[in-house]
Amino acid sequence: MTVTTVKPDSAAQAADAVRWALSEGTPLDVAGSGSKRGLGRPIQTAYTLDLSGLSGVVAYEAEELVLTAKAGTPMAEILPMLAERRQQLAFEPQDLGPLFGRPEGQGTLGGVVASGLAGPRRISAGSARDHTLGIEGVNGRGDLYKGGGKVVKNVTGYDVPKLMAGSFGTLTALTELTVKVLPAPEDVRTLLLAGREDAGAVAALTAALQSPYDVSGAAHLPAAVAARSHVRTVAGAGGAVTLVRVEGFGPSVTARVAALKEELGADAVLDRDESRAVWTEVRDVAFFCPHPNPPSPASAGEGRGGGDDSRHVWKISVQPSEGPRVAESIRWALDAELYFDWGGGLIWAAVVPTPDAASAIRGALGTAGHATLVRAPEDVRTTTEVFHPLPDPVMALSRRVKESFDPCGILNPGRMYAGV
Repeated sequence: MTVTTVKPDSAAQAADAVRWALSEGTPLDVAGSGSKRGLGRPIQTAYTLDLSGLSGVVAYEAEELVLTAKAGTPMAEILPMLAERRQQLAFEPQDLGPLFGRPEGQGTLGGVVASGLAGPRRISAGSARDHTLGIEGVNGRGDLYKGGGKVVKNVTGYDVPKLMAGSFGTLTALTELTVKVLPAPEDVRTLLLAGREDAGAVAALTAALQSPYDVSGAAHLPAAVAARSHVRTVAGAGGAVTLVRVEGFGPSVTARVAALKEELGADAVLDRDESRAVWTEVRDVAFFCPHPNPPSPASAGEGRGGGDDSRHVWKISVQPSEGPRVAESIRWALDAELYFDWGGGLIWAAVVPTPDAASAIRGALGTAGHATLVRAPEDVRTTTEVFHPLPDPVMALSRRVKESFDPCGILNPGRMYAGV
């Protein structure tokens, strides 16, 4: 199918494009840079609404901890600007471009919010939804509208911005967003526990998260995954590695790390640079990214691990206490490598393809959580339930929400139940 790209350079032009599509009964694939296009069911449309032309920071009020920018503004522009003022997007937005074989740093602010993805700090800082204050965009009727505002305590009607986070563009073509930013930590250290089995590792992570020491990251890398890290101490551990991150002011970090090291029996403490490098790997699923020339494991830095891109990658959300059982069931049924984030509540699995892989993974879950197929060839994503099937009442509610914003199904129709 030949795809025609429509690239507006203003919100008014974006609204014109949606009105035209509505009049023609032609669905639109709403996209930014396309860095996450491989995630979700393939969309068969003749037209793509490319919002990358809506770019630029509208207002950055560092003292008020608020940033407003056009939806197509690259994260590669936003993140360094925040870093200069020692601020950050606290939910730690993922860069999944390299997981799909694309260059890193190509995501946009609109894509970050629309996908609703968050990194390891999700357990302490919340998700993209919790940091989205206001939006402007075009609904499926071609109407330009605003929701939310530029203050945290916003009580102007329905909290529509929260609904946009995780909707994957199915409800609104976002044109502008306002997000909350927070101070970046002065220091970061990571405790490393070596050689723990899954159950023991999750128990240690649970103890760390329930402690009074304000842990901001809790992950477990089985031996095969840890060996792929580009952080010397992690790759050289010679087995499974359990990671606990502590952030904040220098003296506070030092005191909390000392207390946690004694309580957990940690084997090592990663310094600031090693900590940032390994949590970048955990955040961006770098262990499963294709990498033609992976650097030596002896080096430490922001490098990404080299994975097998023929494997299908699944994101599996579970109760942390159920994580080890679910992981063992998946390993028993499939040839899979996996690791844990969010204290055991998130499992990333790279699976050798089989016709019944989706059934095996969801069967292992039972009612304990849900699974999303993140990376697979297009033909597989066309025939597989990419997003976890919803219960009938939730499905009915999702249809009603979709119809209220987009009654004719113009916006990203193939992703209708992504996150709505």
